[in-house]
Amino acid sequence: MFIRGFYNSAQAMIVKQRELDAIANNIDNVNTSGFRKERVTLNTFQDELIWVQKRKATHSGTFQQTYVDEGHTLLENGGLEFTDSRFDVAIWGDVYFNVTDRNGATFNTRAGQFELDNEGYLTLGSSGRVQGQNGGIFIGHDDFVINTRGEIYTSRIETDENGVPTEIVEYIDRLLLTYIPSDANVRKISNNLFAHDGAGTDVLPDGLSFSIIQGAFEKSNVDPNREVSKMMEIQRLFEANSVILKGFDMINSRTSDMANISG
Repeated sequence: MFIRGFYNSAQAMIVKQRELDAIANNIDNVNTSGFRKERVTLNTFQDELIWVQKRKATHSGTFQQTYVDEGHTLLENGGLEFTDSRFDVAIWGDVYFNVTDRNGATFNTRAGQFELDNEGYLTLGSSGRVQGQNGGIFIGHDDFVINTRGEIYTSRIETDENGVPTEIVEYIDRLLLTYIPSDANVRKISNNLFAHDGAGTDVLPDGLSFSIIQGAFEKSNVDPNREVSKMMEIQRLFEANSVILKGFDMINSRTSDMANISG
């Protein structure tokens, strides 16, 4: 009995510590563009195989253990912050940008604070180049427009032989977008890059509604007030299990002393 209680209390402390770590990381990235908060997935199993037959025979009750399965990234949308920058691009809907790093690996992201690299390609900082239907998107300058469907155009002014200026609009490419449902499991590569089976594909479901918004970027989906409240709750549970663990340890120590005396 004491050993089982000791084990359960220690296991609960490990679980709560893992939850506190996840919340701390969420709060630390509250200002990270495109960040998706993480929750620890807890699994429970009743009637462990090692105890099943014994309980059936003795009706001694049930034994339930909670353990950490894995961290789960929540893909709900974050709020938008509107700016005057052409390089800030946000998404409404369940589609993601594609970014390819120097090694050729492609990842998904909702971070839309782009820039141009030294060669004139659209990039997400050091994470890699933003992908279009034809690969890396070469723009070359900061005069471009992205419409709501992700089509990128650039314009320039040319003067004809009579001195009349004319705006020349050229189509560059269309953003490569990947559909990821809100309940999908993704693997975090960094704070705002994700690995998903559909990375690098543009197969979008028929009738999917989405919109690309130039001049805005998506913030993290972390609510700091909610995270702090949850952190306080978990901290109290951690401390309660710590007290219980110390109690079992003291009882176990006294039981051992009594056994030595009686022996």
